[in-house]
Amino acid sequence: MTPELPPFLPFALPEIGQEEIDEVVDTLRSGWITTGNKARRFEQMFAEYVGAGVEAIAVNSATAGLHLALEAVGIGAGDEVIVPTHTFTATAEVVRYLGADVVLVDVDPRTLNVTAEAVAAAITPRTRAIMPVHYAGLGAPMDELLALARDRGLKVVEDAAHALPATCSGRLIGTLASDATVFSFYANKTMTTGEGGMVVTRRPELAERMRVMRLHGMNRDAFDRFVSRTPAWYYEIVAPGFKYNLTDIAAALGIHQLVRLPGFLARRQHLAVRYHAHLAALPLILPADAPPNEIHAWHLYVIRLRDDARLTRDEVIQGLSDRGIGASVHYVPLHRHPYWRDRYRLRPEMFPHSDAAYRSMLSIPLFTAMSDSDQDRVIDALRELLGPC
Repeated sequence: MTPELPPFLPFALPEIGQEEIDEVVDTLRSGWITTGNKARRFEQMFAEYVGAGVEAIAVNSATAGLHLALEAVGIGAGDEVIVPTHTFTATAEVVRYLGADVVLVDVDPRTLNVTAEAVAAAITPRTRAIMPVHYAGLGAPMDELLALARDRGLKVVEDAAHALPATCSGRLIGTLASDATVFSFYANKTMTTGEGGMVVTRRPELAERMRVMRLHGMNRDAFDRFVSRTPAWYYEIVAPGFKYNLTDIAAALGIHQLVRLPGFLARRQHLAVRYHAHLAALPLILPADAPPNEIHAWHLYVIRLRDDARLTRDEVIQGLSDRGIGASVHYVPLHRHPYWRDRYRLRPEMFPHSDAAYRSMLSIPLFTAMSDSDQDRVIDALRELLGPC
């Protein structure tokens, strides 16, 4: 008889509790399921959580938030925006939505975050903005990047899709001196609304512009008109906007996920510490930890195979799959994708750090519903695959 395989352990899995379920059901029964009171409540809660006087604009994806933020700071045709190559395509594609050009730069070989030195070398007379990415939940070197932006008169929009609730220089990401910061609530992130995101900014004029552009360029939203006790059907289109609003159904999840975020962070930190301890003897480069007194959000746990490992990255991923364990790769760098490669005539040797990391990296399971025994399966599998023969 063939031995029964253990249940499949996915790379990521959201943790949804009864409070979230009850809030969603309440929304469904309320008669108002699109953007309304619960989305506003979620925005207010998020702004209070981040602090520092930010305004929060809920959107249906972090991609939408990045697009809104760049549009609000004035990026347009003929401009250039500097983006790390080691990111998901959303970071760069929103630049092209606006007719601007993307300038890709390499990353630090240890942290896989963009560096001020790489950005400075890429600035041209057309450069208008920098989009740092806080990779895997580790804060980018924002002090240096913000100082460079101030000196060169550049806008800064942070891609913080991985970074809730990470810190830089002792401050929560979202409270720094950038023009806007964009968080993701996709299903595998540190908290989730299924699909969704949030933009935060301390510049009221940017918040106002993003709110208008979030919903077709209308100067009044549908919920205001719906709840008015006097006829309030009239609105005006003041700009050719987008359809980027977050529904109350999604916000109902976010309201309770945000409350649980400190516990989620503690669980992720616990799992990261265990991985550090149990994988240290294997031929691996383990992910960089946060500097002292800083917080790593641990959205991802990305390992890299050393040159002396006896298997390739793809063989390790297959070996994990054979043992019922999911894994992924974050990311195939943008310079390797046909669109970016061909448009900007990019070659791997132009990005040696990102390219080398890509060839050896994989992301192993790390999610809050994962038990220590689940994690032990991953550790044992990696020891079988990479330990001494």
